[in-house]
Amino acid sequence: MTQVRHYRHGVLPLICIDVDGTLVGSSHVPTEAVWHAAAAATARGQHLALSTARGAFGPTLDYARRLDPDGWHVFHNGGALLHTGSGEIRGSKVADEVVSAASDIADAHGWLIEFYSADDYTVETENEIAADHAALMGVPLVSRTRDTLQSEIVRVQFVVPIEIATMVYAEMSAQDAVVVGATSPVQPGVVFVSCTRPGVSKGAAISRIAKEMSISIDDVMMVGDGDNDIEALGAVGHGVAMANAVPDAKAAASYEVAHVDADGLVEALELSTTLAVTAT
Repeated sequence: MTQVRHYRHGVLPLICIDVDGTLVGSSHVPTEAVWHAAAAATARGQHLALSTARGAFGPTLDYARRLDPDGWHVFHNGGALLHTGSGEIRGSKVADEVVSAASDIADAHGWLIEFYSADDYTVETENEIAADHAALMGVPLVSRTRDTLQSEIVRVQFVVPIEIATMVYAEMSAQDAVVVGATSPVQPGVVFVSCTRPGVSKGAAISRIAKEMSISIDDVMMVGDGDNDIEALGAVGHGVAMANAVPDAKAAASYEVAHVDADGLVEALELSTTLAVTAT
């Protein structure tokens, strides 16, 4: 028998939001207009879940808590889920051999590499790119080895100039890992190439959250702009690409809103009130 889901005010119940290029533009922080729209969405009974390649620390964790202080959020491209209410973390460990191979590749080419647990990260290089990335994440740059992490590695990331990104992909193609790239308007000219465990993605993580909340994936919105958002944009019922999104992200989405610096996320949140939920 067909059952109709009834959500508060008839709006989409779950909206997943990328950070760089979606929540945060060239101003380095979400605008007041974005926070106002997010508060209005929460007041309507909608759940807002961060869905980012960033780790669960610094200002990024603060963003998650402000969007939903008692809900699940996606970090590390799905490599870790964190519940802001209980503090529970569900991580997906990257295989030791992949971590070692990535480290060897970075050493051989002189590429910057970072290693992440769910809520911490390490980098051994203190160059300009490393310093800029630490500033982007809102944390101090402290050089230390990966064995200082207190919990398992859920993501390995190369941070390289955009012109050599294809070389990184080629080097990591033989590894048993999901390799995806992302960019940020806060650090132009740089690509963040993340490596996570097979099966890990924003789309898979969002599906887990929706299932746990008893929400049909057809009634979920994802708002993003990067290569690492493409799968999620196509997996949900309502994929929304920013005007600044890469072409493949726009192709995967059902809707397009304004540029991040023109508060396109506000437009997406308003759009979420006009879309009927699915009968199942």
